[in-house]
Amino acid sequence: MHEDDDIVAFLDIHPVRPGHTLIIPRAHYPWFEDLPADLATRITTVAQRLAREMKALYGVERVAMAYTGIHVAHAHAHVLPMHQPHDVTSAVYLRNGLDSFAMPPQASAQELGETASVLRQRLVQ
Repeated sequence: MHEDDDIVAFLDIHPVRPGHTLIIPRAHYPWFEDLPADLATRITTVAQRLAREMKALYGVERVAMAYTGIHVAHAHAHVLPMHQPHDVTSAVYLRNGLDSFAMPPQASAQELGETASVLRQRLVQ
């Protein structure tokens, strides 16, 4: 589907939905946070191009991109045309079954503020 000196993109053999694509760097980086910024940008650029084509091909409103490493410790991005609202949804949103979608409990302003403060402090270190 796509191949260059640094990345390859191909369909997932266990797709969540038709069109589910993996974008993988050729060089080994265990987790997405290990990717050099320029490589992460190249992966995102290819994902954006794929997303535009997936929208046209599948007639979907949204395309999702997520980095995971559940089964393989090698950074890779998933690009998914969202045929269903829960194509990339956590089970927490589906507590009432696959045919429903429920928002998880809302975090308090205090909890959000505390979490944001801790992350903000860590980012400036």
